[in-house]
Amino acid sequence: MPIPGAAEAVAELRAKGHQLRFVTNNSTRPRSRLASELREMGFALEDDELQTTPGAAARELSGKRVFALVMAAIVPDLDQLELVGHDVDAVLIGGCDETVEPNQVFSYMNLARAFEEIRMGAAFYCLHKNKWWQTSRGPMLDAGGFVAGLEYATGMEATVLGKPSPSYFAAALDALDAEPELTWLVTDDVEADVRGARLFGMRTAVVRTGKFRPETLETTDASPDIIVSSLAQFPALLEQDLSGGLAR
Repeated sequence: MPIPGAAEAVAELRAKGHQLRFVTNNSTRPRSRLASELREMGFALEDDELQTTPGAAARELSGKRVFALVMAAIVPDLDQLELVGHDVDAVLIGGCDETVEPNQVFSYMNLARAFEEIRMGAAFYCLHKNKWWQTSRGPMLDAGGFVAGLEYATGMEATVLGKPSPSYFAAALDALDAEPELTWLVTDDVEADVRGARLFGMRTAVVRTGKFRPETLETTDASPDIIVSSLAQFPALLEQDLSGGLAR
């Protein structure tokens, strides 16, 4: 369900001339479907305004032989990769969805195959390293645990293609032709988003919706610039900041 006032807030930001980029770590649905779902919720956007982790993987691993443990739905977005089961250049770990598919994708057999390929010299990538994600049934384990397990077993650190990877933020800024210090990241994820964005020099606003948990603010070393109830409140605070009324 859309957050009340969120679509109107996006429309207001556009009307005032602000450039927008929708940046997601979702790794279970193709970009075209995600964009369509957002439009159905009232958000006006083009597919190419939505930046996804499978797209980042397609650019990074184009033409390579890849053993990919990902949800079947995103395979079309990986069409620039040669998806194979052995003798690979790279291992790619995606995320979990709410179906039974993760039971098959992240089976012992598949994880053992990934371990062997990495041990034999394959590069190790993941779309993200999220510990958990917010679902209709509440928080659920995400694939970050599998990534961490393979890192432990192989002694190799995975290259994260999505947030909080600096290259992912850089790609968003390049698409907007924007300077980091003049760019706001609005998010519900303190751990994955705020730390990376702040290290990159971006301003950050955390919304108290979705994945947000108040206790996270008590334990994190990545404090956002502002906290708002929801995206609906952000345009007014942005105008306040532009007029010099928001403390830095």
